[in-house]
Amino acid sequence: MTTSEVHPRADADARMALIELAHCVEPADAVVGRLVQRAGPLEVVDRIRRGGAGKRLGEGLRARLADSGAPSAEARATAIGARIVTRVDREWPRQLHDLGAAAPFAIWVLGAADLRLTLLRSVAMVGARACTGYGELIARTWSAALAECSWTVVSGGAFGIDAAAHRGALAADGVTACILAGGVDMPYPRAHEALLARIADEGLLVSESPLGIEVRRQRFLSRNRLIAALTRATVVVEAAERSGTMATARAATEMARPLMAVPGPVTSPASAGCHRMIGEGEAALVTSADDIMGLLDLGRSQASTNPAPRANRDALSSAERRLLDAFPARGAATAERLVSSSGLPASAVWAGVGVLASAGWITEDPAGWRLVRDRPPPQPS
Repeated sequence: MTTSEVHPRADADARMALIELAHCVEPADAVVGRLVQRAGPLEVVDRIRRGGAGKRLGEGLRARLADSGAPSAEARATAIGARIVTRVDREWPRQLHDLGAAAPFAIWVLGAADLRLTLLRSVAMVGARACTGYGELIARTWSAALAECSWTVVSGGAFGIDAAAHRGALAADGVTACILAGGVDMPYPRAHEALLARIADEGLLVSESPLGIEVRRQRFLSRNRLIAALTRATVVVEAAERSGTMATARAATEMARPLMAVPGPVTSPASAGCHRMIGEGEAALVTSADDIMGLLDLGRSQASTNPAPRANRDALSSAERRLLDAFPARGAATAERLVSSSGLPASAVWAGVGVLASAGWITEDPAGWRLVRDRPPPQPS
């Protein structure tokens, strides 16, 4: 997949700016994220280079940007068989926009599968590193069952529950994605180098850290928000009261994503976090992979049977309404055609189609996007 195939030439500068920001801004930096939302990536990168735009865009970011090697990032990724996916690329998972100002600017992907399509039907399986045999068995067998039903299993590649989840999906010849805290070329933990290599061959390794970046403590926490954001639901197998797993659970709750937890022995500290979430109603209790799929199918069937209220169009932003009006009454439209017919920049078109698709206004097909036939046609605002 070449850059020219996924976005118009006019958007190449914005794409490069997003890659530069990914090199110099720490993951989940909502302050810089809000600046990018207001001014755009090109303007923010220019401010960083010029300096004098306040402490937030001061010497630290300027030094990082100068030393980042961002201009050669794509060549280096291609050299190891990886690719960079930015907010303006077609492969970008639209659900990441739910992170708001804390969304990543770009992500590195190692693996042949299409990132966005692979994660449309995905479940996060997470839990304690120091898990029990019971937790490991649950994670492995349930992940295999989910994979056999064409669900992508997503986890973080760590010892314990994460590794069991990945191995369960692979054992069922399914697809699994590992979200790393360091670069996709820096396997961590080292003891899982063979496992991560197999995931890259049969699934996906994903990271918002550029190549060559080793894991850092803070990046484990920021990585957890991606696991929650990229998936349809998060399942916690075992978790202590205070742990990185609980951070993933909180992120899922903040984005109103389904959160599920597995009960364990009442005497097990490894299940204390799960029991609290179940007891306080934060997480649904699940006792099988069928429970997980049943809850997800219930949510989908409810969404499909509830007609969208007329207020839905009023809830769209002016740019989204403008994009909706640009769709042809019949047939599909490509991103390039929508840029031309709407007059919106490509970045706004890519963001807008994600919103319109999730709201049920449009659907994707091999030729691009088309209006959903059972929706009323766009009306003048």
